[in-house]
Amino acid sequence: MKKFYHSTRSADDSVTSKQAILTGIAPDGGLFVSDQLGDDPLDLAEIVKKGYHGIARDVLGTLLSDYTADEVATCVDGAYADNFDTPAVTPLSAVGDDWLLELWHGPTCAFKDVALQMLPRLMSAARAGDADQGGVMIVTATSGDTGKAALDGFADVPGTGVTVFYPAGKVSDVQRLQMVTQRGSNVAVCGIRGTFDDAQTQVKRIFADTELAARLAGRNVVLSSANSINVGRLVPQVTYYFDAYAQLVKAGKVTCGEAVDYCVPTGNFGDVLAGYYAKRLGLPVGQLIVASNTNKVLTDFIETGTYDRRRDFVKTISPSMDILVSSNLERLLYYLTDGDCERVAGWMASLSTTGTYTLPAELMDRMRETFSCGFATDDETRATIRNTWEQEHVLIDPHTAVGKCVLDEMERAGRQRVCLSTANPYKFSADVLAALGHDVSDLDGFACMDRLEELTGVAAPLQLSSLRTAPELHPGVCDQAEMSAFVEDACTRVFA
Repeated sequence: MKKFYHSTRSADDSVTSKQAILTGIAPDGGLFVSDQLGDDPLDLAEIVKKGYHGIARDVLGTLLSDYTADEVATCVDGAYADNFDTPAVTPLSAVGDDWLLELWHGPTCAFKDVALQMLPRLMSAARAGDADQGGVMIVTATSGDTGKAALDGFADVPGTGVTVFYPAGKVSDVQRLQMVTQRGSNVAVCGIRGTFDDAQTQVKRIFADTELAARLAGRNVVLSSANSINVGRLVPQVTYYFDAYAQLVKAGKVTCGEAVDYCVPTGNFGDVLAGYYAKRLGLPVGQLIVASNTNKVLTDFIETGTYDRRRDFVKTISPSMDILVSSNLERLLYYLTDGDCERVAGWMASLSTTGTYTLPAELMDRMRETFSCGFATDDETRATIRNTWEQEHVLIDPHTAVGKCVLDEMERAGRQRVCLSTANPYKFSADVLAALGHDVSDLDGFACMDRLEELTGVAAPLQLSSLRTAPELHPGVCDQAEMSAFVEDACTRVFA
């Protein structure tokens, strides 16, 4: 049975998963959801026998049911091939009494690769039957990792362009270089003067700009998104929760049906929401632990029931989590209310106009049945990086360290625990090196990378170390008010 999607803010208009993926965000500003989530749970006993590719085919075939089995298989085989440096795709490794799910073995060394190597293929398959395809411009705001992963995934894909905005001065040196050195005839990159939240808010406004849409339609161009607000970004992430569980079963660490806890470093709420989707599909999840940095808007929300973005933005050493508006939380609100679009739309309107909203106690109780939370300061994050290296001889990045710090502070509930490791530590060489007790004040990013290699014996990935000689092709920075014009200019250039 085909699963249809509609906005979190209105159930009036339904679309197929292919249409939802091509559109990205619903016309009313909501996010696409399916009321059939969990109607067809996966057969866990069969899932745990499979490898990553087989699990991915099952997950995508269930959640994106208007794709044929052949289309899904082609997408999976193309997305997870030799572009990942291990056939396991997302291997599980021990760290103390817990586990790290290594999500950074793809081409850009971050967990976003798992979805953004898949999304262009899903889009291409969705467009294959359209006689008048036109062009699709992907427009994305990034807090650091999504941008490069989107650029890498969509570069030179026929019929598409990709425009990425990042907060200038608020990503790591390596993250910036990954974006501004990107090659491709269809790519555009620009820093913005502001925060990730500013960039994301403006991107949403660009999608809602009917006059811009009309002008682009005149050139047979439409906009879409590669952020996790796109259901095609979210669904592939569900796979690695099931695969982690399968790895634990195969290793004899859990019996099939035994619950496992997952701790997720979280900013935009997409990665941890994928765990919730996995639970709805039958994965035995004990707790989903939402780990935040000092920008702890999600910790405060889960503890109090009030979401309040009216606070100072803090630049931290875990920049991909420096977010005050967690867009994917809207999808969870929809499911917590059993599909009450009117209430969700009201909360989102309140967030937009007043900066806050509050959920009733019964809904928060329902949320806390699955979600718990914690946060780590920069000092705690540094201490976790250092302790993990000194005690376990495992090198982790600052985002993973936030998750591990929160997990270490949690009382054990007698379950196996998996911490999602979201980035290679060499994406943040300076901060990791400093956390290990070294003065980095006179070192640039690549000197830090070299010193970290010497100190630990852990090799930096070639795709990061080679950035030192790559030319900067996209040096531009713009004001937020100029972002719309930048997108339109990029469309003109790419689809001339």
